[in-house]
Amino acid sequence: MKKMTKSKDNKVLTGTLAGIAEYFGIDPTIARVVFVLSIFLLEGSPIILYLLFAFFIPSADNSERASYKKTYARPAESQPKQADAVADDTWSDF
Repeated sequence: MKKMTKSKDNKVLTGTLAGIAEYFGIDPTIARVVFVLSIFLLEGSPIILYLLFAFFIPSADNSERASYKKTYARPAESQPKQADAVADDTWSDF
């Protein structure tokens, strides 16, 4: 079952409009344009609806992304390789 959540990957302010767009399967840019147009057409009342959605829609769970970072993270004890020292007199442009 699909659950409406705020987007973590595609957010401008709170991720609410992107989350709604992901839930309905549309592009988040289209949802944002429709929202801005509705603000002008409905005299600002969608702002109250946006604030309610931003407050009540839960944030997305990032457990998959966290496990990905843990799996491929570099171990703390490994050090980056150091460059070999080169004598200055061996350099030549020709």
